[in-house]
Amino acid sequence: MSNYLSQSWLIDRRHALRALGSFVSLPLLDCMIPLRAAEKTAAATPRRSAFIYLANGVHSLNYQILKPGRDYEFSRSLKPLEKHRESITPISGLHHPGALGHHHNCINIWLTGAKIGPTERNTISVDQRMAEITAPHTRYPSMEVALTQGSLAWTADGVQLPALRRCSEIFASLFEEPKGGKEAQRRALRRKGSVLDANLAEVRQLEKKMGAEDKGRMEQYLTSVREAEIRTRRADTWLDTPLPSISEADRKRTDRDINAAMAGDYFRTVYDLMVLAFQTDVTRVATFSLGGEGDAFSIPEIGITESRHQLSHHGGDAGYMEKLTMYDTFAIEQFAYFIDRLSETKDLNGQPLLGSTMALFGSGMCYGHSHGNANLPLVLAGGTDLGLKHGGHLDFNRDAKGFEGYALGGDGALTTAHYQICGRPVNTEAHMSNLLLLMAQRMGVETDQFGDSNRVVAL
Repeated sequence: MSNYLSQSWLIDRRHALRALGSFVSLPLLDCMIPLRAAEKTAAATPRRSAFIYLANGVHSLNYQILKPGRDYEFSRSLKPLEKHRESITPISGLHHPGALGHHHNCINIWLTGAKIGPTERNTISVDQRMAEITAPHTRYPSMEVALTQGSLAWTADGVQLPALRRCSEIFASLFEEPKGGKEAQRRALRRKGSVLDANLAEVRQLEKKMGAEDKGRMEQYLTSVREAEIRTRRADTWLDTPLPSISEADRKRTDRDINAAMAGDYFRTVYDLMVLAFQTDVTRVATFSLGGEGDAFSIPEIGITESRHQLSHHGGDAGYMEKLTMYDTFAIEQFAYFIDRLSETKDLNGQPLLGSTMALFGSGMCYGHSHGNANLPLVLAGGTDLGLKHGGHLDFNRDAKGFEGYALGGDGALTTAHYQICGRPVNTEAHMSNLLLLMAQRMGVETDQFGDSNRVVAL
């Protein structure tokens, strides 16, 4: 492993400037760090982050944890995570202000914190901000997996990155030689580079005729071109670096396709692929969407033939509510498996991979029936080597002035009055972007602001 971690692919800054032309004043990028500095940075234990999205919120009455701090009791839905108590932090009370009243944007802004409107584009997702820091040391900047639609990842230009779904395709993209061999791939990459250069040449000719508004649009375009060029040149240089050696056991576990009816097997295989990608350091950032708000699939293996979207709009039907809880618990069981695998897999320093990996599980919605997108269900795991301290329930609802506690019935269980705080924030200052800012900083991103953050979460 040390062989391919120490390889240099670093871009020559003068060459990049010539390729981009005089229209762009290119800053000193991480990909231009002098070789010895890059090797020194790469020698440290890598920092990693994974993001897992569950569509349509949860059955809030069976999910919500009632007590703050370390003396909390796991709710029914979160029970599968109890064995990992000291490695996780369930979080209540956060929201994205830009998502309130716009439920269709929940998944799109979950990792961006943006406010999307008719004239407003999405912004960069936190995983891609992290990838800007980690990409100089890995074969691939990031890994995107999604059951349906696009990924959770958005570029600086507000463009959604494509995602893979089939496990064998994900394995091949990470660990196998390109089809046609390295030289064919190199020629294709350089043809792409030539096209990008030609596009930039055309931009220089158009610049003189542009008004201010057109220049703004063109700057967005140039951002995309710069991102594409950097990725293309990285891919070209990494062709000279040997792929990591994959054991037969790991290959058998991950290089396969699973029938969609076996959701648990599919989820666990994707998690295994993420662990293998982190362990071999081909990437340090990964996102996994379990489906979009309108199309999350059923789980017949546990008796659920309805879609998650259908179950979330239960209308008070007891049967649907029970099945939604089963679905929630099932998804959380698979996340617990991911934590298991990170705990038992060794990092470069011989310590568990979980210590250097932050994993955020959650949704951009809380109560799907009324599209309530406050009080987001979130669980942050791992990252203790990055300074995170777990073991308690972090409840921002409790910090709100005037909050008198959760709506409990005579039996001590939550009542339907709880749904009100799922649609309207109790603590208006508790932005989810504050949590994303914390994670970005722990990954080495030097910033005091992300999305609509107004402070950093203390954890």
